[in-house]
Amino acid sequence: MPHTKDETYGDHTSHAFNDELMELKAQFLKMGGLVEQQVENAVQALMDSDGHLADETRTRDREVDQMEMDLDEVATLIIARRQPTARDLRLVVSVIKMVADLERVGDEAKKIAKLALQLSEEGQAPRGYIEVRHISNHVLGMLHEALDSFARLDASQALRVKKEDKNVDAEYQAAARTLLTFMMEDTRNISRCMSLMWVLRALERVGDHACNIAENVIFMVEGEDVRHTSLEDMEKLVTQDNS
Repeated sequence: MPHTKDETYGDHTSHAFNDELMELKAQFLKMGGLVEQQVENAVQALMDSDGHLADETRTRDREVDQMEMDLDEVATLIIARRQPTARDLRLVVSVIKMVADLERVGDEAKKIAKLALQLSEEGQAPRGYIEVRHISNHVLGMLHEALDSFARLDASQALRVKKEDKNVDAEYQAAARTLLTFMMEDTRNISRCMSLMWVLRALERVGDHACNIAENVIFMVEGEDVRHTSLEDMEKLVTQDNS
């Protein structure tokens, strides 16, 4: 059975406190859904040379920023009013950290949208879009899984997200080499391929932020900070508590 502890939250005698914690989780997941859509739209704008969608994606970044500030305020008020301890404090503190990661994912989506707009204005699509699509699907899957592991408080699922990081890094390096080859074959490709290099880098960072969220989920469930823990030790922690 996957290691989930959703039942450990929301069981307070204070119904108001329960509601506040559940609302905090719901608002975080709402922000996560928006950020996921932002990345998807930015990549789609690139693939379709859709300047309108790219502009729309850049504009919606303000909505992500506002959600970050709103969630920070809600979390701060919970700490001030309820003075949560142990598991509840881990939840609130983790949300504050994960919100920052989501905001940075939104920033990466904005960068991709800006590059999509630039490339659409240049006309002919450069080679390398296959690599961008492949990596975008991979990191978006990681982000979705990380958010789902938070929703279900599933440490095993969060660990699987962490395990994907090395694969994304390898794909990023391979894609960068492919683009370098294109630039060497024809110097006219340099400007556009460099733009795609920045897109790939932004996507790789989305994967990094998904891993940060996964680490916080493990912290929430297990009660141990695993930010500087090896993947092997992380797996032992989750597996041991799961057995």
